[in-house]
Amino acid sequence: MKEFSNQNYDQERAFYGEKEIFVHDCTFAGPADGESAFKECADVRVQSCEFDLRYPFWHVQGLEIGECELKETCRAALWYSTDIDIKNTKLHGIKALRECRDVHIADCTVRSAEFGWMSARVEMQDVSAEGEYFMFRGENLRFENMTFKGKYSFQYVKNAVFEHCDLDTKDAFWHAENVLVKNCRVKGEYLAWYAKHITFENCTIIGTQPLCYCEGLKLINCEMHECDLAFERSEVEAEVTTPVLSIKNPLSGKITVPAVGEVILDIPEAKGKVNISTVSK
Repeated sequence: MKEFSNQNYDQERAFYGEKEIFVHDCTFAGPADGESAFKECADVRVQSCEFDLRYPFWHVQGLEIGECELKETCRAALWYSTDIDIKNTKLHGIKALRECRDVHIADCTVRSAEFGWMSARVEMQDVSAEGEYFMFRGENLRFENMTFKGKYSFQYVKNAVFEHCDLDTKDAFWHAENVLVKNCRVKGEYLAWYAKHITFENCTIIGTQPLCYCEGLKLINCEMHECDLAFERSEVEAEVTTPVLSIKNPLSGKITVPAVGEVILDIPEAKGKVNISTVSK
């Protein structure tokens, strides 16, 4: 590989079209304010670099990023790229990942609104993330040991698995499809409205009006706290181990709970059953 080290680059398309390059201990900043440093490149390894400039990794095929910092001014950092491995890196610019494929992110911090839109085959492990509209329309996703804070996350995602995650998020999983959330804590309002075939297993769910208008909804051994008007117009099979404030108009299925403050059945379509169990946590 061609090697570049200990340099500063601020020109437009500094490495345009390069292949098989290793860039380390460099900065991308300066008065020329150039964009798209690695556009249309292949087989790129970047280590211990700082990025202040926009759009550095567009249309890159084969990219490794390690121990780097992509600052707030480094907006839209990775678009239309494939085969990406990112480790021990700060992704702090808006729209940091979009329409990318085959992405692995580990031991990173992400502070990026509109992160991950329309990306596929993305895996994230041991990541701390913040942002609005996180992973919008993502497909074939896997998250492990992630902490997340932000509004409107995981909307329209398909084929996703979440394990051992802590999610503090409003309007999460709206219109999501084929999703498993396992051993997670999910806090927020209006969880998973309009979702299809979403399962929560061994989870703690916190917040008002969760799990409404769902199809094929399952809860397995879950706790629910501060949850009122739950399951409205949902097709649901649920095993809940804590009392629920109120349940409203489940369309079908069975909800098993140790206690419920109120069951509201005020439409003829509400055929779901609420079973009061003596087993609770």
